[in-house]
Amino acid sequence: MSSSSPRTAATSRYGDADVASVAVLIADPARGRILMALADGRALPASVLATEAGISAQSASGHLKKLVTGNLLRVAATGRHRYYTLAGPEIAAALESLALIAEPYEITSLRQGTRANALRQGRTCYDHIAGKLGVSITEALLESRALVRTDGRADAGRADTDPLSAGTGDDCPYELGPRAHDVLDAIGVDIETARQSRSRRPLLRACVDWTEQRHHIAGTLGAEICRTFVDAEWITRKPRERAISLTPRGHRALEALLGLVNL
Repeated sequence: MSSSSPRTAATSRYGDADVASVAVLIADPARGRILMALADGRALPASVLATEAGISAQSASGHLKKLVTGNLLRVAATGRHRYYTLAGPEIAAALESLALIAEPYEITSLRQGTRANALRQGRTCYDHIAGKLGVSITEALLESRALVRTDGRADAGRADTDPLSAGTGDDCPYELGPRAHDVLDAIGVDIETARQSRSRRPLLRACVDWTEQRHHIAGTLGAEICRTFVDAEWITRKPRERAISLTPRGHRALEALLGLVNL
């Protein structure tokens, strides 16, 4: 894709989306690993991404150039280093959608198995919480009436009619419930801060979690929940890894405030 992508130009100048050009960029295994390494919203240098992809620094440079040119990544220089990030949350949503239908890599070592399990338990998807932890938080907010579904369902299950990445903007099947302020205030999440975010994203968005195949909450509210939990030291993330884990303090808080156990 050129820099005049349909994502950034007047849509009246274009026909159908050029899906194939994006698919070609993602299809290379090394580029796929690079994109997944950045799916939690972090900015990482080329050296780290080369390690994540299992390739040389020279090879990584070529792949990164293609991803930047294709509008899937952004790059910023800081001192002598160049840091790469996903071009936006829609890229993370697309990756999660593909992960939902993709075959997992074969686990060939204890280290890989431990890492894969950690990703299933909890991870960040761009800037919000995903995995079992993200789905459990979403269901707890539904049970407490902080959130309600608008499609007649009462849980975080994916409806048969949901797209693979469910809900953006007006078609999100969630809205704030009658106890939203009480419940979210109790866990330290400020709804108004989420509303006033400079992001163009909606307050609420639902992603289909690729490991749980149920919804987790995204949007600016999902980002504010994640930020609050990090600031409160309820969740931690290992350096250079996408997986997150609950701290003992986080276990106690979520059990007391949201009734979450066995996480």
